[in-house]
Formats: sequence, C-alpha cells, structure tokens
Amino acid sequence: MGKGASSLSEGVMKKILLSYAYVGIWIFLSFTVIVYNKYILDRKMYNWPYPISLTMIHMAFCSSLAYLLVRVFKLVEPVSMSRELYISSVVPIGALYSLSLWFSNSAYIYLSVSFIQMLKALMPVAVYSIGVLFKKDTFKSDTMINMVSISVGVAIAAYGEARFDSWGVILQLGAVAFEATRLVLIQILLTSKGITLNPITSLYYVAPCCLGFLFVPWILVEFPVLKQNSSFRLDFAIFGTNSLCAFALNLAVFLLVGKTSALTMNVAGVVKDWLLIAFSWSVIKDTVTPINLIGYGLAFLGVAYYNHSKLQALKAKEAQKKATQADEEAGRLLQEMEGEGSARRTESQG
Repeated sequence: MGKGASSLSEGVMKKILLSYAYVGIWIFLSFTVIVYNKYILDRKMYNWPYPISLTMIHMAFCSSLAYLLVRVFKLVEPVSMSRELYISSVVPIGALYSLSLWFSNSAYIYLSVSFIQMLKALMPVAVYSIGVLFKKDTFKSDTMINMVSISVGVAIAAYGEARFDSWGVILQLGAVAFEATRLVLIQILLTSKGITLNPITSLYYVAPCCLGFLFVPWILVEFPVLKQNSSFRLDFAIFGTNSLCAFALNLAVFLLVGKTSALTMNVAGVVKDWLLIAFSWSVIKDTVTPINLIGYGLAFLGVAYYNHSKLQALKAKEAQKKATQADEEAGRLLQEMEGEGSARRTESQG
C-alpha cells in the first residue's frame, strides 16, 4: 500500500515538475525572442530598423524547418487540406498574421519593451470585441465591464509613459487588432470545420503565405533603403540565432499547450510580462514610472479575472457535457431493460 502511494506521488510530482519545466522553457524563449528583436531593431542597440525584413527572415527560416519536419523527416503529420480550403481559410489568416508581426516588430523601434507589454494587455479586449462582432461570442455586460477596466488600466499606463510615441502606440494597437482578428478567424475558418493546426503545421501552411504577403511592402518600403545601404552585410550569427529562437518558441508553444493547457500559457504569459517589465527597467534602463505600474496593475487584475472566468466557464461546460453523457447512458440502459422485459413477456405469452 505504502509503495503504491509512493509511486503514485512520484508520478504526480514528475508530472508537476515537467509542467513547470515546459512553462520555464516557454517563458525563457518568449522572453529571449522579444528582447532579441528589440536589440536588433532599436536604433540605440544593433541599429537594424527593418522590421519587414526581420519578419521575412523569420518566416523563411521557420517555413523551411517546418517543411523538413513535416515532409522530409515526417515527424509531424500534415493536415488534409484542399486548394480551395487553403485559399479561403489559410490565406486570410496568413495575411493577418503577416500584418500582426510586421506592426508588432515595428513598434520596438519606437517604444520600450515594458510599455509594449502593457499595451499587449489589451489582447483579451480585442479578442472579445471582435468575437462579439463576428458573433462567435455573446455580449455580456459583466464581461464588457471587465474589458473596460482593462482598457482603463492600459490608458493610465499610457498616460504615465515617459517615452510615449504616438506612432509606436498606433503600430502596437494595430498589431493587437490584427492578431485578435486572426485568432477569431481561426475559430471561424478552421476550427468550425474540424481542422486543428499545431504550431508546426501552422508554420508549414501559414509561414510561406506570410512571406508572400510581406514581399510586397518589403519591395516598396525597405528594399530601396537596404539597396542604398551598401555597407550592410547580413550577420548570419545574429539573424540565424534570432530565427532559431523564434522557431524554438513555436516548438515550446506546442509542448506547453499539448502537455498542459492554453490557460496555463495565458497565466505563464502574465509572469513573463512582469519579468520583461523588470528586465526592461533594470537592464535596458527603460523608465518605468509609478503611474505605469498602477495602470498595468489594474489591467493585470482585469486580465487575471478574465482568465479565471474563462476557466470557470470551461469547468461548467465540461460538467454539463459529463452530465449529458450520463443521461444518454442512463437512457440507453433503460431502453435495453425495457427491450429485455418486452422480449421476456413475448416468450411467456408464446
């Protein structure tokens, strides 16, 4: 009995430690990619302010590795998808993803890492609002009050920002809007049709599409400037490791969501945001004011309550599903018993 309990507790402990390991790996890689992108794009650091080019390098690298994993090494199964479905569903998602990445990377040129994380707290507000607009979510007054509290918190944080840049804020808010629309469209265009993409198959199908969409603004905006800058040479060590970190982050998302849950990733994301704010203040020497922290603290409480509400709704849905299954099972048993009883009566009459 003691041995069984001990082995059970060891199994539970191992599972808990593995979950923490996945969370730690995801936080580290997400943290690294954000700080690395800031380092490359910021004019005061590496001074390579070409966000479209950086995003295209990421997409080319990630799509190549995803192709190798899916088609050459066959470590990940591809999804059965027709050309019509790809054009109608994946292409719009790819377009939104390319805009989201372009705008979010561009914001690093103008804003501090800490302030960008504060603005990202608006993501639940954007996802919920667009979900209601596309009728994928139902309007609830208490949820909307929560969304308003998050927005007020972010507005206070913006008011207290020492290095406020209007263009940078517009870019980051645009990135949030495009990413939220992409997440809602994934539900409408793919999930509703029974198609689920993990991070590797997502890169396999979406990254080449993003590369194609980004090529047009790159030719118009960044290529002429890069052409004039004849002294520039691509540093393969910098951009190779940066791209590898971006790809590893997608693998970490696959592990974290697959082995824990999407909600765990949301909670881990909050921890990562606080760490990034602390790092931005202590290492990069970005100014973080008390008003910044008060505003983000209010937004943080709103996001935490939103995640808690989502968890409770998931638990209630799961309980209802189990109750329905139990009722169906009871109904089947009752029908079988009635069938057996009528068969016996028929036999006795015969």
